[in-house]
Amino acid sequence: MSLGEIIGTLLGVIGVGLMIRQNLWAWPVGLVQVAVYAAVFYEAKLYSDALLQIAFFLIQAYGWWHWARSAHQAAHSTAPVQRVTAAALAGWVVAGAAATAGWGWFMHRTTDAALPWWDAFILVFSLIAQWGQARKVLENWPAWLVVNTVAIGVYWVKDLRLTSGLYLIFWLMALWGWREWRATRKEAE
Repeated sequence: MSLGEIIGTLLGVIGVGLMIRQNLWAWPVGLVQVAVYAAVFYEAKLYSDALLQIAFFLIQAYGWWHWARSAHQAAHSTAPVQRVTAAALAGWVVAGAAATAGWGWFMHRTTDAALPWWDAFILVFSLIAQWGQARKVLENWPAWLVVNTVAIGVYWVKDLRLTSGLYLIFWLMALWGWREWRATRKEAE
């Protein structure tokens, strides 16, 4: 357990708690958290996860901008919660599976990555879930439940026990977030 893992864990819990509450401060906290975790995952040779943190940084910056802009335009505290169609959801799953297979194969063949296929799954489906969160799509939360389930096992196997515990907390928080965002959406209807 490193100092970076401890700091990243604390910031992760704070950031997701703010996200559940649809608080704009979730984004800057998340920016710092993913920067810290990029180094943690690189040291653990989870290269896809390290790259994921860079992508998260960009999506977090976009999410911050999108939420702030939407709130200003709509006179809400934040953008409203949206839903995706079943066809769009199926498209996300198919595209995610194909990208996971391709990236996993690439990492397996070209690097000394630990658990390249599982790491690729976390990378691809985290990007999908994070994009949904930035766009304030309700279905981001069940996507996080699946990603977090895989991540708990991967990080445990790689002896990132605190990070594995963090993703267990994230799993529980995803349930909470799903419930809260669903209630917010029903109130708006």
